[in-house]
Amino acid sequence: MSANPPAPATVPLTTADIEIATRAADAFTRIYYAAYDSTSRLSELPKLYRPSSALVWNGTPFQGPEGVVSMVQSMPPTKHEIQSFDCHPIPGTSPPSLLVIVSGSVTHGLGAAGNPSGTSSKNKEGHPRVFSQTFMLVPDSEAPPPSKAGELAKYFVSADALRFVG
Repeated sequence: MSANPPAPATVPLTTADIEIATRAADAFTRIYYAAYDSTSRLSELPKLYRPSSALVWNGTPFQGPEGVVSMVQSMPPTKHEIQSFDCHPIPGTSPPSLLVIVSGSVTHGLGAAGNPSGTSSKNKEGHPRVFSQTFMLVPDSEAPPPSKAGELAKYFVSADALRFVG
């Protein structure tokens, strides 16, 4: 009977690790949704992805920066309202990769008042929709390393999954 290999040693996360990861996730969340809601989103949002980045938007897959452009270019303007986010640093990497889960609502278009008269109130266009979005953020090896203790690492989106829940 063969023996099982020993489990790899794990380094427990410290309170400081979680604090730094949460600050990084907060900064990323602010930057991401500001870019998404901006008039320059076609140039800004793809910068947060790499060619290997996978994106699934409400069940439809896209790949890399080109996929992001493909997804948003025909989308009306957006306004995201973030309700909460949670961040989980992934042990074993330094700086750690981050699993970030965001929930909130998004309005597409000009809001309900921007819909043509006679539009049914059941039409989702222009009304806030509740969403959940999960990101796997990976430290960007192309970015300069943090220059001082406590400075946040730069991240890119490795995986992104958005689903409307309401």
